[in-house]
Amino acid sequence: MLEGMPPRTTPTVRQERVGIELRKMRDSAGRTTAQAGARLGLDRTKITQIEKGYYPVSAERIRILASDYEESDVEFIQALSHMAEERHRGWWVEYRGSVPAGFLDISEMEFFAQGMHTYQVCHIPGAMQTEEYGRAIFQDVYPPLSPRLLEARVEHRVQRSAFLMTAGAQPYTAVIHEAALRMRFGGREAAQRQLEQLLAYSELPHVTLRVLTFEANGFKGAGQGIIYARGPVPRLDTVQLDAVGGPTFLHEQRQLENYRHIFETMTDRSLPPRQSRNFITLLKKEI
Repeated sequence: MLEGMPPRTTPTVRQERVGIELRKMRDSAGRTTAQAGARLGLDRTKITQIEKGYYPVSAERIRILASDYEESDVEFIQALSHMAEERHRGWWVEYRGSVPAGFLDISEMEFFAQGMHTYQVCHIPGAMQTEEYGRAIFQDVYPPLSPRLLEARVEHRVQRSAFLMTAGAQPYTAVIHEAALRMRFGGREAAQRQLEQLLAYSELPHVTLRVLTFEANGFKGAGQGIIYARGPVPRLDTVQLDAVGGPTFLHEQRQLENYRHIFETMTDRSLPPRQSRNFITLLKKEI
């Protein structure tokens, strides 16, 4: 799609995650980088590079380190080893250099997720946005995007939707606040078409859509958009938070537990799927 794609000079979030988990294990075991390097026959600086995601590590070396660190979670080690050796060239790499690297990291996270929950207060979830709605959002970016970069972001967002909203995709649950449903990005008619698309997506077998109304007893969190992506094992789950400066990815176990609680609470406070569809149908006539 896009020519002249530049090489990525920083590791992806997925590559970083492998290194982060190895560092966590090393710290827990009380080992130094020098000791870890000696175990693998590597210089200590190579261990630092591995733990930062800059230097690849094989499944065999992960198993050696895990044994040395006395890590007993077999499923976790198998999943981490597979993650380290995965060499999939995803659809999102075509947009390297044309959309922010953080957008590519989100797409990579979504591609490998075993299932996702998203919680949105101000916007329709990115993967459920119409092209028209997404364009209206990107037209508000400051400083303004050039026409080429604007269209690249819109196209990338449409591709995300095509991947995640296709039959056979992994389970996808969206809890959307009424405030996001009432926002008229692109105008009244565009907002109505966006709601129509939400209703269509809500009928897909792998999609669960719930609405958190103004009548609910408040909402948990700071109000920013959240994606909770399930990994192959719970220890490899990931939370992604929206921010003006780009997405933030969280992976500490206490953070994951906190966001699991947020989603459970917001799910309990939201309308069930059928009532949510009825609510959106009525709202579409109002706006």
